[in-house]
Amino acid sequence: MVHFVGAGPGAVDLITLRGKKLIENADVIIYAGSLVNPELLKFAKAEAKLYNSAEMTLEEVISAIKEAEKNGSEVVRLHTGEPSIYGAVREQMDLLDEVGISYDSTPGVSACFGAASSLNLEYTLPGISQTLIITRMEGRTAVPTGESIESLAAHRASMAIYLSAGMLEGLSEKLIAGGYPEDTPAAIVFKASWPEEKKVFCTVKTLKEAGEKEGIRNLAVILVGDAVAQNGYERSRLYAPDFTTGFRKGTEE
Repeated sequence: MVHFVGAGPGAVDLITLRGKKLIENADVIIYAGSLVNPELLKFAKAEAKLYNSAEMTLEEVISAIKEAEKNGSEVVRLHTGEPSIYGAVREQMDLLDEVGISYDSTPGVSACFGAASSLNLEYTLPGISQTLIITRMEGRTAVPTGESIESLAAHRASMAIYLSAGMLEGLSEKLIAGGYPEDTPAAIVFKASWPEEKKVFCTVKTLKEAGEKEGIRNLAVILVGDAVAQNGYERSRLYAPDFTTGFRKGTEE
């Protein structure tokens, strides 16, 4: 059995209780060594076999899983953040289906939510934005037609942009070309929730300068949108005195 587990954004105590238990019980752990906090591996049994997938191909990962399955071992495939976001898990699952190996998934806290926590940020402020777009800028790997930064920027919703910290100048240009005003609030959060976390507020126009000033070139999520400023929003109707819900009767005006 293979357990795909989200390790969370970085801090050891931000893994789920289920994920921690699975690590503790695993015979084999294949972890994304480029991003997963190695402190999480301290939860593993002393005799657990560890593989760093940063040094492996997809075929080598599957080969290690097949060997573990042959030995009756429990496997944890430990991914950074939330595996369903840029985790490349579907291709692994499809190959496991081909060889008849069962698997399940345990969610994790993604970097954009770790970043929001670090900034005490709410992405969905009434009257400002009710949509969060999670995306990345096209680099060495293409994005589907219709999902360019420019086309998504046209919505002017809250946006969390992954895998793009090394292209901040181009990102800024594309966000502005797509519809965000130059003074739209933005933030860069490097290694959210890690001890070495860095966070900087800026604007869409000054993304490049802000990143250079903090020496941020990778391992960061870029947040864009008016919600980043955390002001000018409307009060939630859910808690308004005159708003009736299934649990509370609203007062008359």
